[in-house]
Amino acid sequence: MAIRCVVLDFDGTFTDVAAEGAPFVQHFRRRLSEELGRDVMEAGWAEVEAQVVTSTEEHGWEVGGRIVAPATADPYLLSNFVARRLCERLGVLPDKVERAALLDRLYREAYAQVGMAFKPEAKEVLEALLDTGLPIHVVTNAHTDTVEAKLTKLAPRGRERLQVSGDARKFLIESPAAPDAVFDALPETMRVEGSLVRPIFLRRGRYYEALRRIWNETDTSPETTLVAGDIFELDLAMPAALGASVQFVARTNTLEYERQAIASLGARGGMDTSLRAILPRLRG
Repeated sequence: MAIRCVVLDFDGTFTDVAAEGAPFVQHFRRRLSEELGRDVMEAGWAEVEAQVVTSTEEHGWEVGGRIVAPATADPYLLSNFVARRLCERLGVLPDKVERAALLDRLYREAYAQVGMAFKPEAKEVLEALLDTGLPIHVVTNAHTDTVEAKLTKLAPRGRERLQVSGDARKFLIESPAAPDAVFDALPETMRVEGSLVRPIFLRRGRYYEALRRIWNETDTSPETTLVAGDIFELDLAMPAALGASVQFVARTNTLEYERQAIASLGARGGMDTSLRAILPRLRG
């Protein structure tokens, strides 16, 4: 079925997340040091981070008692996870609710420090997508105003037609505000046998609401939509389960289960490190 609508993630997909995230990490560690009354680097931050990054364990970002994304996918998730592990190691902030509230506050503070670093091909690909005349939408966890400002600075030709839906909260496992038969038909979880022990949770109601709004406004459907993102679990798992085609913009630390999940989709799935690989999918 021909693609009639394109949905794009933003952070890590069109941006160089390592470059943008460096100020975030610096601010996050400094503020956590202030809150704990000790230098987290001297307390073992680098050692804990190295253990997490090189471990074969399934480290994950936990929300509401469920893992919703890999902890190593970007500097933001990794910093939060390392902070939690370091607190456990030091025996500080033992109350998990209190700790989560503090880390969430520091996350929001630090995210305000994030810079602007687009991937080299970002402007070229956005212009090519907009030139197709198809509805092109960005759906992101970041604040709408932040993303709008970055896109305005990038200034791709046709910028005025690029729609942004921020605060998608793709990490929330919950039902949409209004009952929806399509959403209710989604399996609660999926498995990637042989490479991931834990389940991947699919019912992400706030994200679904953003996608449904786009489909209603553009008179399209999951089956005629291509969704591109850099974290399978957050960006692509639910759209793929709904019937959408997906393009995984592979990270340098792409996980094996992400590769297998994309491969299992056959012609509906694609994976490449370059954003340019999105474009042939529209002609397929």
